[in-house]
Amino acid sequence: MDARGAAPRTAVYAPTLPYVDRGAPTLVDLDAGTAPGTATAGAVPPHRRAAVAQAPTLPYVDLRDAGGAGAEEPERRSQARRGGSRRRRPAERPDTLRRLVPQALVVAFLAGGTSAFVADDKAVRLTVDGVPRTLHTFADDVRELLEDQGLDLRAHDVVAPGPAADLDSGDEITVRHGRPLRLTLDGRPVRVWTTATTVEEALRQLGVRAEGAYISVPRSARIPRAGLALDVRTERAVTFMADGRERTIRTNAATVGEALAEAGIALRGQDTTSMAPGSFPRDGQTVTVTRISGGREVREEPIAYTVEKTLDPALFTGTEVVVRQGRPGVRRVTYALRTVDGVRQKPRRTGADVVRAPVTEQVKVGTRQPPSSVRGADDLNWAALAECESGGRPGAVDPSGTYGGLYQFDTATWRSLGGTGRPQDAPAEEQTYRAKKLYVQRGASPWPHCGRRLYR
Repeated sequence: MDARGAAPRTAVYAPTLPYVDRGAPTLVDLDAGTAPGTATAGAVPPHRRAAVAQAPTLPYVDLRDAGGAGAEEPERRSQARRGGSRRRRPAERPDTLRRLVPQALVVAFLAGGTSAFVADDKAVRLTVDGVPRTLHTFADDVRELLEDQGLDLRAHDVVAPGPAADLDSGDEITVRHGRPLRLTLDGRPVRVWTTATTVEEALRQLGVRAEGAYISVPRSARIPRAGLALDVRTERAVTFMADGRERTIRTNAATVGEALAEAGIALRGQDTTSMAPGSFPRDGQTVTVTRISGGREVREEPIAYTVEKTLDPALFTGTEVVVRQGRPGVRRVTYALRTVDGVRQKPRRTGADVVRAPVTEQVKVGTRQPPSSVRGADDLNWAALAECESGGRPGAVDPSGTYGGLYQFDTATWRSLGGTGRPQDAPAEEQTYRAKKLYVQRGASPWPHCGRRLYR
């Protein structure tokens, strides 16, 4: 005690702490359980450490201000007012204070570091292909968060906000992976990319009209990351002209033939359509059906014979004698008959067979010059006789068929005079020559009605 009877003043100092550079953060591990001042952040991922607040520089502490003389002064004053009859309470023990003060300092230090550690943690909502989840992260931006989650962005993937966007607690990040579609739309193949996860969503995203359409897989089917082959035929309006009627239907058929069946139109026999039955029917297209019926017809047709002529010097010039009469042949011809929409078309010849071959006609042609005159008959009027007998026609034949030529010879008389064949087939000069010879033999008697004309 000092001269005034008071307990001696004791100065207690806080333990000496290492100097802390405020420019460099101190990492605190909350799980290490180390001595105060050496804790580290065990909750922080290995690749990412949170910086905590700098430990403050601790000032010199005089325990007289924390229970020393400063605490005893009011007590002494109180005792003085009470007349000093009561005993002073003994002072706090110095060794207890020495233990409490360092522990309090360490607790304050750890509390400050933990607050900074928690402040760097962010709670964000990550939705990948429509599946959401909430997670905590120390990432600074979206790209770092996706890398931490093992999400590798490719060319056709979409992320919002962008990979360079900063992260704050409460942010929502959406990732949609691109998926290839091998799409055949109304018969036309095309390869497209989509971020949709289902077929129905992809069709809506691509603007494909799905109402009434044929879709090769269920609309609710999910599209894998590897992609999907999809055949879509939208509903189209197709008009058919058949049997004099016009019919318009809505169809998602793959071929014109299928659309015809849906319209209740059947093709029979040789019926045809303006568009090939296997072609794809387009929207607004008009297809015409042509009804065709056919058959076969066999006809017998003649085959003309040929004439073969041979020169004969025994015959007078201009004389032709038929040695063998020609005869036509017979051919059996097959025709295809065709009726288009009730109109009969020209028959088309499809084949022919010879039933009987034609016989060639053989004719001898005279080359001998006839004599110029017959003595005793040259001065007679032969033109007047010919006009009376035949009208002056060398090929004339009487109604009975017995007499022929200018002078109406019968065949027997003609041949007795050296003629060949029929008189009406001989030239006029030969006929006149034979008539003169007959006159020398028998006079005008062979022409009882017209013989007198010889003398005019």
